[in-house]
This record gives sequence, C-alpha cells and structure tokens, in this order.
Amino acid sequence: MIAETDMPKMDRRIFLAATAAASQLAAQDRAGAAKPAESPRAEKLPLPPIKPGRMYLGTQNDSSNNALSVLTALGCNHICSTLPSRKMDASWSVDGLSRLRERVESYGIYLDMVPLPLSSAYITKAEYPAIMMGKSPERDRAIDEICEMIRNIAKVGIPSVKYNMSVLGVVRNPSTIGRGGAHYSTFDFKTLKQDPPLTEAGPVPADLYWERIEYFLKRVIPVAAENKVKMACHPNDPMVPKVKGFRGVETVLGNADGLKRFVSINENPYHGLNFCQGTICESMKNPDKEIHDVIRYFGKRKKIFNVHFRNIEGGFLKFRETLPDCGDVNFLKCIRTYKEVGFDKMMMPDHVPHIDGDEKSKQAFAFSYGYIAALIQMVYDA
Repeated sequence: MIAETDMPKMDRRIFLAATAAASQLAAQDRAGAAKPAESPRAEKLPLPPIKPGRMYLGTQNDSSNNALSVLTALGCNHICSTLPSRKMDASWSVDGLSRLRERVESYGIYLDMVPLPLSSAYITKAEYPAIMMGKSPERDRAIDEICEMIRNIAKVGIPSVKYNMSVLGVVRNPSTIGRGGAHYSTFDFKTLKQDPPLTEAGPVPADLYWERIEYFLKRVIPVAAENKVKMACHPNDPMVPKVKGFRGVETVLGNADGLKRFVSINENPYHGLNFCQGTICESMKNPDKEIHDVIRYFGKRKKIFNVHFRNIEGGFLKFRETLPDCGDVNFLKCIRTYKEVGFDKMMMPDHVPHIDGDEKSKQAFAFSYGYIAALIQMVYDA
C-alpha cells in the first residue's frame, strides 16, 4: 500500500479525488445507481389545438422521451404519465412535477393525468398498503402524503390523477392462445386455486371494503375538489362472486352497481372514474348489449374522466382480453355512445395481448392507437 506522505503534492490531490470518486461509484453500485432524469426536447414542438367537445386518443403506456417522440408522430397528443415515484419524494415536489410537465409538453403532448402511487398491485406489493388494510396510524400518514401530492399536482396545472383501491391486484389465470398465436390474458374463476385461502389483508367482506374506501374518500376528495384536480378511480379487476369473493376479498368496485355507489360518496365534480370498459364488461353476462347503458349512466353524469378502451371475449367469471377489433364488444357502437353522452377526454388502449417478437407490445399498442384514432375520426368527421 502506498502511503500518502510518500507522494508528490499534486499526485496526492489526484489520488484523494480518485479514491473519493471510486468510493462514491461503489456506493452507487451497491445501492443501485439512480437513472439520469430525461431532459425536454431541444427543439420544442407546439401543443396542438384542442377541439372542444370531442374525445381524443390518449395513452398511459410509456412516457419516456423515446416513447413521446413516437406518440407525437402517431398523433397521440395526450397522455397519462408513468408513475413519478412510489413514495413522496422529490419527484412529487412542485419542481419535480414541473419538470415532468415541461418534458412531456416539449414533444407537443399534453400531460392530462398522472398516476398516484395507489396502483393495481397485490396488497403486499402496494405502495401504500396500510390504506386498504385499514392500519392506523400508518394509513393516516399515507393519506396525508397522497393529499400533498394532489396539492402539488394542482400547483403545476395537471388536471387529473388516476388511482386504484385494490387488495387483490389484477387476478388472472395463465394466458391462453388467441388470434395468430397471440397470448391472451385469461380469467376463468372455476379453475382458479384460492391458495392460500386468505390474502395478507385477511377477510375483507363488502362492508369492511366499503369502510376503507369511504375513509379514504372523505379525507382525499375534499382536497382534490379544493385544488380542482379530478380523481379517476379504476374499477376492481375482475369482479368476483359476491359474499364468497376470492381469497376472502369481495371486489366491491368490480361492477356498475358498486361504481354507482362509489361515485355517490362525497359527490362533487372532481370525484369520478378511470372508466375501464374492459373491466366493467368482465362483470357482465352480455357485455356487447349491457355496456351502453353503463356508459350512458356515468357519461351523462360527467363521471368518466378517461376511458381504458379494451375488448374481451366472454364475460362474468370467464373471459379473455383481445385487441380492439376481435372481441365480443362492437367498438364502433361504443364510440358512438361516448359521443352521444358528450365524453370529451382520453380514449386509451389497455392490456394489449402479448405477441411473440413484439418487444414490450409496441406493435400491439400501435395497432390499438390507429384503430381507436380511426373510430374517433369516423364518428366526428364521416
């Protein structure tokens, strides 16, 4: 080992700087080095004009710079970003959210929505599990952080957020093969194993589920209304049988009746739905026929803050997720119903099938963007 006193003065400074840098890199390597923040586009693109009273193509799939440049070219000029962070940190500060909005808008894309760290994850993988487990005082601290995020979102001028009130996450069987060998996300309740019989949340019957939902809404919705941020809640995916539930949990937000009760709690214009048409269709025996009255109910009441436009084969307790053109639900008729009720926000593809050779489902999403854009153009411009 070389002693510092044996080195020339200049070499000693270089040695110390190199040692410090090496130590920092080693520490970053152990902790997982932070990914550099992406920068706005050097030559900013103008935001396109908004056509009042019309729905428009949107997405939530990816908000990286590479994705934004593709979305702009495809005519998708409205997005929900990916999750800024799983916890309250600098990404959720006013400065952090301002940088996110500036970066998105530099590509000529509106940042319509951001997701809160209340995702559709299984309870042990949730960002704030105490909220849906009803654990105090942890859930109170979690709700306080969510409220602070909403206030900062408002200060930046982002109009809406999406979130979930989930315990089970998205329950599925192994995928099955569909058109052209595509892998379809599949649900067949009869073949699911309820093993273990309870989740880590324990038994969550309907009345307890509603208590936890109402506790959250009564704290958060007034903050959202005061700050004029729309709160778009996603349904529970999928609906499971009442009373029996799945692994001790009854998914009370899995069908239209539950969602009607949900929007009646703390009623105001900033409390509504991330209207996942695919999930709602999963709760129906005849989705192609039944979905239109549900769109009309929530659409006429202005409770649809965005739409996840996803098709399925099948219905209640047994279904598969398809691309938009080959499911059981006629999407052209659906688009006409959204127009009928005056829906004027994002129509977004969701849960596309996995296709061998299609990295990260980019081509499946591109197909869905084009299909949805064509439907929208057809109902307004034909």
